[in-house]
Amino acid sequence: MTSANRRMLLKGAALASLAYTVGGAEVLLSPRDAHAQGVPLKVLTAGERAALEALAETLLPGARDAGLAHYVDQQLSVDPSECLLLARALGVLPPYADFYRAGLAGLDQSSRQAHGVRFAELAAEKRAEFVEQIRQKVPEGWSGPPSPFFYFVSRGDAVDVTYGTVEGFERLGIPYMPHIIPIKRW
Repeated sequence: MTSANRRMLLKGAALASLAYTVGGAEVLLSPRDAHAQGVPLKVLTAGERAALEALAETLLPGARDAGLAHYVDQQLSVDPSECLLLARALGVLPPYADFYRAGLAGLDQSSRQAHGVRFAELAAEKRAEFVEQIRQKVPEGWSGPPSPFFYFVSRGDAVDVTYGTVEGFERLGIPYMPHIIPIKRW
């Protein structure tokens, strides 16, 4: 990692922002801001993004607007030793994009087999029922990591992005007590 990239990373950590490429330049944005500004994804395809956002919104309403797809995509684009995704903490072997791609493909494949459409195309109530099924056991047609494990990892990342900010703590009614106060509000 170059010293400029390291400074960008450290500055981003201090600001609770991540480096995104916008118009050919690296800028620091929160995942929420990257989502709101429509920053293009680097790693995930449009179909993978649709599946991840539908899953995230089913698991935790508000996760899509919090920028979960942008957060996951940005983390998949960094060196695996710097990745903040739960998959890394749980011992998934890099590249982490393989884990997410396989899980999202399994989600869509299994949804097609059970309902005839991709997961993102299911009605909200059908998505909730389907997510409950994958949480409990691997459904027919699933390929990739075990669905309960993929559910757990995806949900953890959604919680981190949705509630791991000062504002997220406020929404939960929990005092935010960092050992290092952020330079500015997230």
